[in-house]
Amino acid sequence: MSEEYTPPKVWTWDKANGGAFASVNRPTAGPTHDKDLPVGDHPFQLYSLGTPNGQKATIMLEELLEAGIAEAEYDAWLIKIFEGDQFSSGFVDINPNSKIPALVDHSGATPFRVFESGAILMHLAEKFGKFLPTQNPARAECLSWLFWQIGSAPFMGGGFGHFYNYAPIKIEYAIHRYAMETKRLFDVANRRLAESRYLGGEDYTIADIAAYTWMGNLYRGEAYGDAATFLSMHEYEHVGRWVGEIDQRPAVLRGRLVNSAKGIAERHSAADFDSLPPEKLKGIVKGF
Repeated sequence: MSEEYTPPKVWTWDKANGGAFASVNRPTAGPTHDKDLPVGDHPFQLYSLGTPNGQKATIMLEELLEAGIAEAEYDAWLIKIFEGDQFSSGFVDINPNSKIPALVDHSGATPFRVFESGAILMHLAEKFGKFLPTQNPARAECLSWLFWQIGSAPFMGGGFGHFYNYAPIKIEYAIHRYAMETKRLFDVANRRLAESRYLGGEDYTIADIAAYTWMGNLYRGEAYGDAATFLSMHEYEHVGRWVGEIDQRPAVLRGRLVNSAKGIAERHSAADFDSLPPEKLKGIVKGF
């Protein structure tokens, strides 16, 4: 790669230009190999990895269990994206987009798939009547912030995170472009959280779960190297208050540890957390 690039008239794929993700990125969809997905005993089968998007699903499921909803029991199976698990025939069957997380709901007579993290949050919230207001204007406010996050995530991850931390060369324009947008998004959240305890209002909702997994990692300095310093995260006082409060929720602590090298690779019952040091489940150990 050179610092200056003149696009050809017609683009063609060159795997050599894929950088850190060359082994998993491609311009086509569909499976690359046949492999069935495992199925456990619980009503919900989650196939995921402990990325911010993956954590949305595990935090939500753990929050439902914490609220006493035993029907939300789940198996969380690890999808190793750098080994291409997301391109197996079984995974493509439940998410044609080959991205984690993907969920299969076995709670009724006919199992069905739910893919995309926002869709999973909405499905579970509506199914169990938790973390999503049922009446407007509170419902509209929650959904507005939920979809704000879904639209914002590519700027933080595929935009800022990629060009600042993963790209094979540092492109000044790209880093400036996405650093500016990431800081603008944090300012949007900071202003909202200056007037409201949570994004949707005074109650914790799926909008907070969705935004927290991305913004919390950046604010705590756990994403993209020294990005927290580069982006001056200390400027966002109200985001910091919100992140710190959510950090202490027991279900959030557990959800962040599922499908993670720093926690448990898979989760099939609450007993799986017993293998971890108690300090992790109490939020004492940072950076997991």
